[in-house]
Amino acid sequence: MTEELNLVEQLKSEDTKEAAFRELITQYKERLYWHIRNIVKSHDDTDDVLQNTFIKIFKNIHNFKGDSKLFSWMYRIATNESLTFLKQRAKHLQISNEEAQQLAINNLKADVYFEGDDIQYKLQLAIAKLPEKQQLVFNMKYFQDLTYKNMSDILETSEGALKASYHIASKKVEEYLTNN
Repeated sequence: MTEELNLVEQLKSEDTKEAAFRELITQYKERLYWHIRNIVKSHDDTDDVLQNTFIKIFKNIHNFKGDSKLFSWMYRIATNESLTFLKQRAKHLQISNEEAQQLAINNLKADVYFEGDDIQYKLQLAIAKLPEKQQLVFNMKYFQDLTYKNMSDILETSEGALKASYHIASKKVEEYLTNN
């Protein structure tokens, strides 16, 4: 039995669920943190979304069917939680999703946890100009070096469509960085 299947089995058992969940957090916290951070931008917001993600995983592990990797299933939850957070933030501030994204980028320089230089900041500005789907694909490929297969499982989209999205997003980012 693979390590992942063993962990899933332990997560679904009432006797071992809590210890297995601590192990799950140890294994995936950092990767999920950076995935969420690339979407919501702020460290504090990322911590909130990460906590919500792990709560959702804990409550819904019994729904995990094993059709995909556990990692892909958790990334899908983290992605959905991040996008929901951004939509709720925009609604609360009574602004569009694009304006909320721009606000997050504008606040990035003030974020004490942002360690990037001007080039990193410019890259974040370029990514923020992309449509939501292209942002996700670009972040997953560029920053996390996920395979198209993994992205396909997470985003439930064909690999071909993801390759096209990444290509278009890369061209747009390159054009933005060249012209600004």
